[in-house]
Amino acid sequence: MRKSLLALLFLASASTAHGQVQLKEGFPQQYTVVSGDTLWDISGKYLREPWQWPQLWRANPQIENPNLIYPGDTLTLSYVNGQPRLTVNRGESRGTIKLSPRIRTSLVADAIPSIPLKSINSFLLSNRIVDKVEDFDKAPYIVAGDAERVLSGTGDRIFARGHFDPNQPVYGIFRQGKVYTDPQSKEFLGINADDIGGGEIVATEGDVATLALQRTTQEVRLGDRLFSGEERSINSTFMPSAPSTDINGLIIDVPRGVTQIGAMDVVTLNKGKRDGLAEGNVLVVMKTGETVRDRITGQPLKIPDERAGLLMVFRTYDKLSYGLVLNASRSLAVLDKVRNP
Repeated sequence: MRKSLLALLFLASASTAHGQVQLKEGFPQQYTVVSGDTLWDISGKYLREPWQWPQLWRANPQIENPNLIYPGDTLTLSYVNGQPRLTVNRGESRGTIKLSPRIRTSLVADAIPSIPLKSINSFLLSNRIVDKVEDFDKAPYIVAGDAERVLSGTGDRIFARGHFDPNQPVYGIFRQGKVYTDPQSKEFLGINADDIGGGEIVATEGDVATLALQRTTQEVRLGDRLFSGEERSINSTFMPSAPSTDINGLIIDVPRGVTQIGAMDVVTLNKGKRDGLAEGNVLVVMKTGETVRDRITGQPLKIPDERAGLLMVFRTYDKLSYGLVLNASRSLAVLDKVRNP
């Protein structure tokens, strides 16, 4: 599969000057890349703030094309002109290459990805947010199954009613899930459309279409809605960055239904494209400080909010976004705050 992968550079100054990335205490002098590694994991071994590695590219605009990193590569930290730099050793066939902050497009599929894609694949390919209630209500819907079946599965034929695009024979089948409203303003944010399956139109008569079910994630029911493919590109690589605007949002849902949120869990945020969020944006998660009683004054006192995790936005809609929790120092929960890093 064609991938545009971020190559990793860990050229970092030990200086504490404002705006400079810093090496992490106890970083390894040498590290061998293994299958399952991600660029985020490896950068976290060397940099105090892994998401800041693109800043190094801006500091080195003359460098254009980095080399991809593969399992088996050995990374070695050395110093050039007093500055720490990583080199990668790929043996005699590939030689030793200085890693620099650059970007490259490659067909090679075994280079390590920037973040663990297996944690978000279903959200990239299947999950869908419907921004308007009327869009869901106007979508074609299933009116009958073959031989008057109420439930249908892969290989069955179903009948749907509504307006169908003659140039769009393939439709996804969705069921209305959670309706999201902003916990603070109570504004409607969107409807989570749960992926049920997909089918292809084999015949139409008036406003009724016959579809062959090609895949199902669960049994298809009467009333399930049909949507054509989204007109958007699916991004599988992510350039980490801070949001371009101030973000003061909340975690409002965990699509997988867990109550204790940890690393590699996907969360839904009440902020989206209209708020300035973009794919690849990194946000810190803040636990709300408790309110306690000051035993000296007798007055209630709110303890300051505490940084408890870090997430990366990987899919944005108008008013909502999905984010992947990359690390968490304690259990996170719905209604925890998200802020600029």
